[in-house]
Amino acid sequence: VSLEESGGGLVQAGGSLTLSCAASGRAASSDIMSWFRQGPGKEREFAASIRRIGGNTHYENSVKGRFTISRDNTRNMLYLQMNNLKPEDTAVYYCAARIGIPSNIVVVTQWHEYDYRGQGTQVTVSA
Repeated sequence: VSLEESGGGLVQAGGSLTLSCAASGRAASSDIMSWFRQGPGKEREFAASIRRIGGNTHYENSVKGRFTISRDNTRNMLYLQMNNLKPEDTAVYYCAARIGIPSNIVVVTQWHEYDYRGQGTQVTVSA
C-alpha cells in the first residue's frame, strides 16, 4: 500500500477534524502531495496540495482559510486539518502523490496526473 488515509468520521457543523495519510515506498518521496474529495453525487475535486521542497501550499477556494495541509517528510505523513466544517464538506477524502513536477508548475489539480492515490476516508458533517 503506497498511500493510506485515516481520521475520517462524523462531526457536527462548525467542528474540526484532522485527516492523515501515511505514505510508503516511492510515494513517500513524492514531489507534491494533495488532498482530493468527492461528495455524494459530485465529481472528485482538488482540495489542497503541498510541495515536498519548500512546503508551498495551494488551496481550492471553498476550503481556503478553513483547511490547512501539512507534511512531515521525516515520518512520511500528510495531514489535512479541517476547521469550521460545513455540511457541504461531506465527502470521501483521498490523498494523492506525484513523483516529479516541473519547477514552473505551481500546482497539479487533476486526479489522473498523480502517480499514487489512496482509497479514501469518509468525512460526514451533520447540520
